[in-house]
Formats: sequence, structure tokens, C-alpha cells
Amino acid sequence: MGGLAAVAKAAGHKVTGADKAAYPPMSDQLVAQGISVTEGFDPQQLDAKPDLVVVGNVMSRGMPIVEELLIRGIPYSSGPQWLAETVLRDRWVIAVSGTHGKTTTASLVASILETCGHEPGFLIGGVPGDFGCSARLGAPPFFVIEADEYDTAFFDKRAKFLHYGPRTLVITNLEYDHADIYQDIDAIIWQFHQMLRILPGNGHLIVNADDANIARLIKMGCWTPVDTFASENAGADWRAERSADDGLKVFNGKKPVGQSEFGLSGQHNLENALAAILACRHAGVPIESALQAVASFKGVKRRLEHLGTFAGISLYDDFAHHPTAIERTLHGLAGSGRVMAVLELRSNSMKLGAHCAHLPDALKPADHAWVFRPDDIQWSLEDTLKGMDSVSIRDSVDSIVADVVAASQAGDAVVVMSNGDFQGIHARLRDALLHKASGGV
Repeated sequence: MGGLAAVAKAAGHKVTGADKAAYPPMSDQLVAQGISVTEGFDPQQLDAKPDLVVVGNVMSRGMPIVEELLIRGIPYSSGPQWLAETVLRDRWVIAVSGTHGKTTTASLVASILETCGHEPGFLIGGVPGDFGCSARLGAPPFFVIEADEYDTAFFDKRAKFLHYGPRTLVITNLEYDHADIYQDIDAIIWQFHQMLRILPGNGHLIVNADDANIARLIKMGCWTPVDTFASENAGADWRAERSADDGLKVFNGKKPVGQSEFGLSGQHNLENALAAILACRHAGVPIESALQAVASFKGVKRRLEHLGTFAGISLYDDFAHHPTAIERTLHGLAGSGRVMAVLELRSNSMKLGAHCAHLPDALKPADHAWVFRPDDIQWSLEDTLKGMDSVSIRDSVDSIVADVVAASQAGDAVVVMSNGDFQGIHARLRDALLHKASGGV
């Protein structure tokens, strides 16, 4: 919603907003753009008589401001609908969808296009280092969007991505998620099937060759040319490998196409980069040019973002909150000393227990992990993590900070994983580690 606000302001509208406990980097971005945000959802905010209220999907029937909106008859729209009708109608939309890797892949697409002389608009669920903002209006023809399958609004329960009308579509992978919205993986695949039904025949679909759920999806019906990608599947149309100097090497079938430097760790990021290169190829960017652009990519805030080294300990911030993403993040840090993980179970799916059976395996790559217990969790952390001596369960951020500082030593990597602000734990860990480095206790 903050990104939409930025796009709306750039399009010439006067924009204000309301939210609860906005936190960086989005809160900083809104301040920098001069967009005022009111704390909370008081119905009196509607006294300003807005021409249109763009309603986020956190809003629900029964909330006083929603009921007042309907009673007063003020025009309203969902964010995806407003974007589609106001901005995307005349654009070549490149949409990046899937359970994991959307933000990094979409950021790579936007960065490649920018480096290659275009000025793409974009709306991304993170802040790409190459741009310093999560959204911009840009210039035609291209608009890059992170296409989320979460539902649209209280009055529109379709997946958000069904509004976007992409010409180029990437599907990174498909797993069960959003347990508060979808009953099972079949319900999620059905939403993706609806998107394939409206993907034009002159468009392009770029999908992960190693994903069984994507294979099921394609069999349900596809009317658009398809390219498959992978990092290990030799049968994929396109394949990515690590080069001898730890860069990125691209193959078309078995034929090497080119290579470049690449600063992101992890096998999954090779696939993200290849998917982005293929999306830009459909938009007319030669692979050689895309590879050159990938070499200068600066990453994304909160996607294994290195916050600094304190007392010889490297501190990272990562958005991982699904077991697969947690495991990939931890594997991405392997080989650089001990890996210490700090995890907040904040997503609705995690709190409901949709992924609890997979959590132990996800945490195994860490030398030690601390898991913060949320107040409203609906399953037993102790039962799920029983027998894992390398995992500690804690009820307060203060106790986690104290434990991490006491247990960590020079050469360790500490990674904080959360899709929220985690009560400011990043700054608290930094300050505590600096105090430790100065000889404090």
C-alpha cells in the first residue's frame, strides 16, 4: 500500500494514508516522499471527503472506518484494481509470482531494464538497492510488479494478481502458504490457473522446471509460450550454474550462453537471476546485456541484507518466514563460520500451524537458533522442536538479545528472520554487540 501511495503521488494525485505501527523501510520511504500517514483507523479520517479511498486487504467488515466508508457512500477501490485501471492499462506488465523469490526476482527485472536504458515503473514488496524505493511510476512501456496471490480486499476475494493483466509472467515456485486464505495447495493452484486463462497468446510464461505443482498447473491448461528454467535440472530449457569464480553461468539446454559476476549467495538466487534474465529477454533485452546488468545488482533490503559487522560478528536481516525460505537463507550463509539464527513466527500461516511440521528441518542448517514465541500461536513449539538441542524457545526479545550476544563470537553470522519489525531487534542486537566489543558485559 505504501508503494501504491508513491505511484499515485507520482501520477499527480494528493495522497494521504492510515496504518498501524508503520515501520522501516516503508515508513522512511513515505516520509521521504512527503506522504503523511495517520496512526490508526479512526472513522473521522473520512471527514476530509476523499475523492477515492484505496482499501488495503488488512481492512475488514466490522471495522468502524470500513462501516463508515460504506455508510457515507464514498467511492472506494482495492489497490490492485486502482493500479490496473489507472496505471497498468497501457503498460507491458512483467509480473513475478510464486511462493518464494518474488521480491528478488522482480527487483532484478527492474534493475536489468533500467541498466539497459529503459525507465520501468515497478511495485515491489521490498526496497531494491539499485533504486532505494519500493515503487515508482516510471515511463512506458514496462511496468514490473511483484504478483502476490493473497486476496485483494474485503469486497474482492480473488488473488491480487488477477487484476494485473501481465504480458510476461514468471512463476518461481508453488508451495502451500497463506493458510488464513487458502485451504490447501489446490486452492492456490486454482488461482494461478485463472491467471493463465487470461495470459495472452503473444505473452510469455517463465516457470521453474523442478516444481511439481507448476507442472500440475500447466497441465490444467496453458495458451501461452513457455520457457522452463532450473539450476540443476538438465532437461530445463534454460539452466543456471555457479561459475568457477562464484558468478552466474547461463546455459540454453546444454549450450553455454554467457556468464557474469553475481553477488547473491544461494542456489535459489541463481534461479531468481535466470528467471529475471528470461523475463527481460521476452521484453527485448539481449541475454548478454542482461548478464552485464546482473553483475551490478545491489540486492534488496531485508533479503539477506548485511547490516554490518560488530565485535567481529556479521549481522544480517532477512524476510524469511516460510520453512522453505528459512532453510534457503540458512544454507546461503553456510561456509562462512557458525550460523546463528533468530526467528520470529509472525505470519498467519505460521501462527496457525500450517508449516510447523517442516520447521525442524528448516532450522537444521543453523548451528544454533532462537525462536520467539508469539502470544497468539495455536500450536506447541516445545512439541514441534522437541529433541533439537540447537534450538532455544524464548518469550521475550530481551532474552534473545542477551542469549545471542553471550553465545556468539568473532567469525559468526547472526541472521534475523521475520516479515515484520520484530520489536526493533536488529538495532538492539547491533547495540548489544557494539557494547560487547567495547568491553561491556
